[in-house]
Amino acid sequence: MTRDEIIAQILHFFRKEFEIENPGLDDNLREKHGFDSIDAIELLLKIENLLGSELTQEEKKQAMDIRTINQICDYIEAMAKARPAFSK
Repeated sequence: MTRDEIIAQILHFFRKEFEIENPGLDDNLREKHGFDSIDAIELLLKIENLLGSELTQEEKKQAMDIRTINQICDYIEAMAKARPAFSK
């Protein structure tokens, strides 16, 4: 999966699940869009679906400081590289 595909998937998810239209890739999601911890849990579930595998507790902890779409994409790319079977 390319970065552009990841961005498209994440933006679609934000529109569909959180009703956030066209967030900037570097917007602070918490400050600008009211993204909270419940939203973060839903996002982690979406990331697991994209990766096709469950995140470990350590991987979930790594996501705690994510604030922007670009950081989400960086995180997904890093998690995908850690999974040799990831071939989407």
